Amino acid sequence: MAEVDDILKEAEERMKKALVSLQNGFANVRTGRANAKLLDHITVDYYGVPTPINQTAAIKIPEAHLMTITPWDKGMLTPIQRAISESNLGITPSNDGTCVRLAFPQPTKERREELVKTCKEYAEEARVAVRGARQKANAAVADLVKSSDLPEDDQRRAEGRVQKLTDSYIAKVDEAFKAKEAEVMEI
Repeated sequence: MAEVDDILKEAEERMKKALVSLQNGFANVRTGRANAKLLDHITVDYYGVPTPINQTAAIKIPEAHLMTITPWDKGMLTPIQRAISESNLGITPSNDGTCVRLAFPQPTKERREELVKTCKEYAEEARVAVRGARQKANAAVADLVKSSDLPEDDQRRAEGRVQKLTDSYIAKVDEAFKAKEAEVMEI
């Protein structure tokens, strides 16, 4: 049974990775609220080295719909502003001489519905990844039976445990999607 426990641990790790990937995808969905994670993938040329913005400046959110980026080196204001403009955030940064301001407008109803569709796609990708982990685990259990290390009764029990694990992670994905959908549709 130690082999079955190893297979279950590996399947759970894969399912956890699918859930983390889903959360990262959701973090990149712009809901009209300021979120510092939106800048994680944007790099700025810092003296010849591509550097993430959060390593060159202080990022603050003074209001729900406003983000300020104050670089530690004032010479970085224009490069940061340019990097944000060239990214696909869909937000026009403004520079007041000391910091870059990002105003997040409320999305329209149509835009919010598009964002929900995007979130639904992320959730479906996570469900597919969880089911793939289940499939891999069941195949590994079947291989154990073929090599005669595991009786067929234990195979059914192991597959039942894998299915329980799968159901719990699918429920977590659905729960995360519902929470994100409520956040996106909130005015």
